[in-house]
Amino acid sequence: MTAPVPSLIGLGASPTADLVYRRLVTFGRATAGELLHELGMSRRRVTEALDELASLGAAAPRRAAGQGAVVWVPRRDVPVPPPRTPPADRDRHLAAVLSVVPDVVPHATELGDGLRHLRTRAATRARLAELVAVAGQEHLAMNPEPSFDAEAARPAVAMDRTLLLRGVRMRVLGVQAASPDPMSRYGRTTDDPRPAYREAESVPMKLFVVDRKVALFPVAPGDVERGYLEVTQTPVVAALHALFERHWDGGRSAQEQNMIRIALEPRELALVELLAKGHTDSSAARELRVSTRTVSSIVRSLMDRCGVDNRFQLGLALGVRHVVAPPDPGETR
Repeated sequence: MTAPVPSLIGLGASPTADLVYRRLVTFGRATAGELLHELGMSRRRVTEALDELASLGAAAPRRAAGQGAVVWVPRRDVPVPPPRTPPADRDRHLAAVLSVVPDVVPHATELGDGLRHLRTRAATRARLAELVAVAGQEHLAMNPEPSFDAEAARPAVAMDRTLLLRGVRMRVLGVQAASPDPMSRYGRTTDDPRPAYREAESVPMKLFVVDRKVALFPVAPGDVERGYLEVTQTPVVAALHALFERHWDGGRSAQEQNMIRIALEPRELALVELLAKGHTDSSAARELRVSTRTVSSIVRSLMDRCGVDNRFQLGLALGVRHVVAPPDPGETR
């Protein structure tokens, strides 16, 4: 598994330089032209970022034999220079000079070109709540924490519930075991819908990707109190989405463990039996005296709990655990 990418913010690097460094470490060496194309930045910003990385010893230019292009090669063991300004003085200076965006979320500093710094943990949580409220398709999360603290976990349970009940597809990749549910101590019940989850030995960073349009990740991986970067640049979000997908493919599915322990509520069991007999969502809704939207929400919750992608897979998963028996041919509609 890939080790977490170190942040250069604490060494005095700008967020842009830190982002370029993460791209180089995660995806390998690249030319300046490739970087400006992939990250959607101007040539001036890429050049300034590479100059910063060179001055920090975090990346160096190399010219491949027989090729004219200069590629930039990252260095993981970045030397730590002596501190130039005490952190407290630097923070006071930043607080005095950085402009605050007149936004719903306070304490957010625009960095230009689809990049801004949510300067506190509270501001990040508020912004994430905004994104959850408007998410329509997909919400991805990558969690490197071996355990969660209540301050972060309790709001996360409520956000998960909101997304899943609205039909948004959720996938979570983390290092914690899926069973027992690590979120149960923070308010998630056995009746709550759950996101699809995979376990990995390690993940490279903390990350949220919403609808493949916006991504959030910590400025300093070891100190979330310093806030998050919010990125809306399409090439950067696409690269971070691809990073999630690669690690998701290497994760271990909790499907078997979940299936062993799955227990259906009476209404869930009744719906599954009706669908197994050939009922449509509409006819099943009439039988249960609920709306078709409720039927869809129940089915989506079951799919996420079982870690499957469609109703056919759900039927197989429930059948193999004898949760529902095959229908009697005489009862099939």
